[in-house]
Amino acid sequence: MLTKDIPTKGSLLISEPFMSDPNFKRSVVLITEHSLEGSVGYILNQKSDYILKDVIPDCWDANFQVYYGGPVATDTLHFIHNCPGKIPNGQDLGNGLFWGGDFEPLKLQINNYNIKDEEIKFFIGYSGWSKDQLDDELALNSWMVSKKYNSEMIFDEDSYDLWKEAVANMGVKYAHIVNFPEDPALN
Repeated sequence: MLTKDIPTKGSLLISEPFMSDPNFKRSVVLITEHSLEGSVGYILNQKSDYILKDVIPDCWDANFQVYYGGPVATDTLHFIHNCPGKIPNGQDLGNGLFWGGDFEPLKLQINNYNIKDEEIKFFIGYSGWSKDQLDDELALNSWMVSKKYNSEMIFDEDSYDLWKEAVANMGVKYAHIVNFPEDPALN
């Protein structure tokens, strides 16, 4: 296994460089729940074709990018944030990050222009693993687990380089991985 860490809420799953699953190729997933029953997370670096006002008409001027959180329940909207004082009842993920919260106060904050891009990230769908599924994928070296990251990178608009940044943050042992080609046959 590339790393012996066990995922916990607030940790990152970083796909191995040659993962062939198109849903998770070069992805970074923030884990929001990990238990014996399964795991839930959101892909941080796959932008969708939507902005928030496309998805929630009540937020008429909300130009927040919406990301593809994963292949499960793609008709649902989720969010993470770093502003619990503005959005009550979010679940603390550690590292200054929160998952969800009360949606009506959130819409009011958005419509009053009190939420900034660097404070929140929205997702259509989520990534989910049933009991033992993620553990099996970790045993197959499909993922690296990281608890070492700067929470500011979670909200960075430049999602293209997030995978490289997350791998580099794991330390010198993993630094060479960032330069691996996406398709080893082209090397």
